[in-house]
Amino acid sequence: MEELLAQLQSLLRGGWKYRWYAVTIAWLVSIVGFIVVYKLPDNYQASARVFVDTQSILKPLLSGMTSVPNVEQQVSIMSRTLLSRPNVERVMRMVDLDIRANSGKDRERMIDELIAKIKIGGTAQNDIYTLAYSEENPKLAKDVVQALLTIFVEGSFGDKKQDSNKAVVFIDGQIKIYEEKLIAAENALKDFKLKNMSLLPRPGSDSGSKLADMSDSLSQARLELSESIQARDAIRREIANAEGALKSGNPASAPNPEVDDRIQTLNKNLDSLRLQYTEQHPDIVSTKRLIAQLETRKLDEARVRKPVSDAGSANPLLQQLRISLSAAEARVASMNARADEYSRRSARLQALSTAAPQIETQLSQLNRDYQINKENYEKLVASRESAKLSGDLNTTTEMMTFRVIDPPSVPLTPAGPPRLRLFSMVFAAALAIGLAGAVFMSKIRPTFLSHIDLLEATGLPILGTISMKWTDVERARQRKSMFAFGLSSFVLLTFYVAMMSFIYFKS
Repeated sequence: MEELLAQLQSLLRGGWKYRWYAVTIAWLVSIVGFIVVYKLPDNYQASARVFVDTQSILKPLLSGMTSVPNVEQQVSIMSRTLLSRPNVERVMRMVDLDIRANSGKDRERMIDELIAKIKIGGTAQNDIYTLAYSEENPKLAKDVVQALLTIFVEGSFGDKKQDSNKAVVFIDGQIKIYEEKLIAAENALKDFKLKNMSLLPRPGSDSGSKLADMSDSLSQARLELSESIQARDAIRREIANAEGALKSGNPASAPNPEVDDRIQTLNKNLDSLRLQYTEQHPDIVSTKRLIAQLETRKLDEARVRKPVSDAGSANPLLQQLRISLSAAEARVASMNARADEYSRRSARLQALSTAAPQIETQLSQLNRDYQINKENYEKLVASRESAKLSGDLNTTTEMMTFRVIDPPSVPLTPAGPPRLRLFSMVFAAALAIGLAGAVFMSKIRPTFLSHIDLLEATGLPILGTISMKWTDVERARQRKSMFAFGLSSFVLLTFYVAMMSFIYFKS
């Protein structure tokens, strides 16, 4: 530590010897630095603050109808990409800076300078953004900030609108493609149905169920045919018994058992018919009418018992039986024809049962293709409307509102350069350089200022030292030199203070 202090003392003594060099260098550096700082051109800064209101009542109202844009993210991205090259070039065109570029290099230099001078700040949490630009020309600074503000507002809407338009164009192309597919599927389904109309199953059924239904109908027709034949044969037996009784001359004894049996048989048939048909069915109506006639006949025979010689033509009961026989014959013929028709249909379905599954499979494939194309077509149409609505939402001023808090204006006072700080730095640098210059001179023109320096330099023993005896003239000269050095240093400090005061009050 003592050695370090000794070296520091030696440097200070050497610098003090060449102190006038230090003052001279400090003066030169201060004057040159002060002139350079003072000549620096004024720099004017224009700025603007804008508030983006992203809280809109349309968001909750339209959230279920379309995709609501994320306006906060949209504005944040635009603020970060505002200094992109296309935007900067657009700013140059808006403020006529591009006409100053004489070559491609000048244009690139101007773009780099613009990007370096433009400052964008903001708080995404509060949605307040600040745009600032520094320029020697105050009007140009204001115009640049105004151009940036315009691009910022327009860019927040335009990009999403272009994206929505591109989405609508793409969806329109897909809709045309699926419309053609849907028409082709409809035509194929129509042609297939016309070609295989007789083999197509009913809605909700297939060929197996259709064949089973036909077998059930055939069995029912055969049952009804059997019942009709039995009813007809019963009527024939009744007529035969009645005619035999009339021919035997004992008309009162024969009819009663046959009438009772006939009534009992018809009642059974009526019960069977009621299980299959309603009360308005012709077979039920005719059976009920025949039962009523037999009941009437039974009552008439009980009241009146007289021989009839020509019963075949005058007996009303026999006439009714013959009418019923005719109706029964007609029903048998009808049931027989129905059973034959169902039998032929069943045979045809049996013959086509091998081709029906393949037809049903083809029909299912055609229906599936048609449904898929139809669903995709409807989804695309709905997506197109949603995209249009989303694009309208992105461009509407109701989704986000830009409020300019501080509009850009022409600055009246310069914002820079910071001459006070620069002057202080120049003055400190002048002092440091002056001191360094004095020390440097002491090193290139070394002298022994004490016996310790001589001892360290030579390593020889020192027998003694002789002190300098200054004359009065020499002392006066030294005092004048010290006074001149102090005065020059004081004037240098005064010059610094005066320049700082001048710049301070001027700004």
